[in-house]
Amino acid sequence: MAQVLEFKLPDLGEGLTEAEIVRWLVEVGDVVAVDQPVVEVETAKAMVEVPCPYGGVVTARFGAEGTELPVGAPLLTVAVGESAEGRPGGGASAAAAEGARGQGSAAEGSGNVLVGYGTSQAPARRRRIRPAEPASAASAAPAAPTANGRLRPTVETRETAETRGTPGTPETRGAPNTPQTPGGTGATGSTGVPSRTPGAADGPVPVISPLVRRLARQNGLDLREMTGSGPDGLILRADVEYALRAAAVQGRTAGEPRTHVARAGAPTAAGATTGTPAVTRVPLKGIRGAVADKLSRSRTEIPDATCWVDADATELMRTRAAMNAAGGPKISVLALLARICTAALARFPELNSSVDTGAREVVQYGDVHLGFAAQTDRGLVVPVVRDAHARDAESLTAEFARLTEAARAGALAPAELTGGTFTLNNYGVFGVDGSTPIINHPEAAMLGVGRIVPKPWVHEGELAVRQVVQLSLTFDHRVCDGGTAGGFLRYVADCVEQPAVLLRTL
Repeated sequence: MAQVLEFKLPDLGEGLTEAEIVRWLVEVGDVVAVDQPVVEVETAKAMVEVPCPYGGVVTARFGAEGTELPVGAPLLTVAVGESAEGRPGGGASAAAAEGARGQGSAAEGSGNVLVGYGTSQAPARRRRIRPAEPASAASAAPAAPTANGRLRPTVETRETAETRGTPGTPETRGAPNTPQTPGGTGATGSTGVPSRTPGAADGPVPVISPLVRRLARQNGLDLREMTGSGPDGLILRADVEYALRAAAVQGRTAGEPRTHVARAGAPTAAGATTGTPAVTRVPLKGIRGAVADKLSRSRTEIPDATCWVDADATELMRTRAAMNAAGGPKISVLALLARICTAALARFPELNSSVDTGAREVVQYGDVHLGFAAQTDRGLVVPVVRDAHARDAESLTAEFARLTEAARAGALAPAELTGGTFTLNNYGVFGVDGSTPIINHPEAAMLGVGRIVPKPWVHEGELAVRQVVQLSLTFDHRVCDGGTAGGFLRYVADCVEQPAVLLRTL
């Protein structure tokens, strides 16, 4: 008897309960090795590849791209062991069985289903197995000819408008290959985006990143109908945004997942009017939903208070310029502010803490794991610099750059987005002077930094133009009183105004 094992969406850690399928890395009929990545999913924290703990032949996939699945829901099934020889198809099935034996049986599966775990054995090259189709399936789903005259096997079910977003429906061999084409988007001459030649739908669509693919999917845009402006036809984010704007102008975004409700008086695509303005509903899910939940929890559970002060940052900027002029890697302003924060937390450890409401205790941490707010195309994320108190300005600069690049690429691991003990928020990059930050739950405080701009300032008894910055500290009033918070903020301001103060703690 064939042994078919079901692989379920694993627990990705850090309290994550669901994930969205971004891209399948295998198809029905492929031979997979133990711990080979089979699907790319996006959680509320990061985009990760999920490895399969079994080696064998993929017999079914569950969920289409764009579907959200809860942890524990089936992802795919794999036929393993010698039982694969009993599958229809003769030699092809024997080859699948041989590949499955070479990659491990069910007993040889690693069992490590968490992302980032598994054996170090390199995965074998993927091979497509095409066993013979039953007569009924063959008659119901004839193979579609491609541009080069070959037959394209119908090995998977692409979601239709009725089945999109419905988890738990497997894609099995013999289902008709009916690619979904959103109505009215991507057609030549209708959206202003040139269509691809016939047969271009065969093979992968060249897209610069999964984020661009997701943007197109959310707005019902068929990437196969586009020709990118990047090298070798690579589809860029600008190409997708241009197509969406062109489609919006012509009123042809029929496949857009957002719900547009036309009311009386609002202009319609045809120029008609109804009575009231249109309403757009944007679902709170993925990273946007996670941010909403965390901010709501922070406001609900933490009795926060904010204090702020203006500081003369002229000497800090001169110190940075002198450090960079001395040679070596450039030092960022954020790194200097982080170094000041870690020195201040050493003097005021009450703010490097959290509150255990169950035990009614304040938990103070000896190490500083510094989070910093980073704005990305996917939304606001807070990467964490581990052991920031043990790093110098050069090391902090390099780590900030690495985490920021990974955040913008959607490649941060869940472990790099959790475990922070204090957060630094540089909202000055948005051109604003001040803010009242919301604490990153369950931490106890957040330091906000506005833009550094020339302003009139009394310096040494005379009015002068100085580089001024506003610093604001939001803190959990349960862990300390205003005196501690004010002392922390005043020390930070003193270090900004006179960086030599830091020499006491170096």
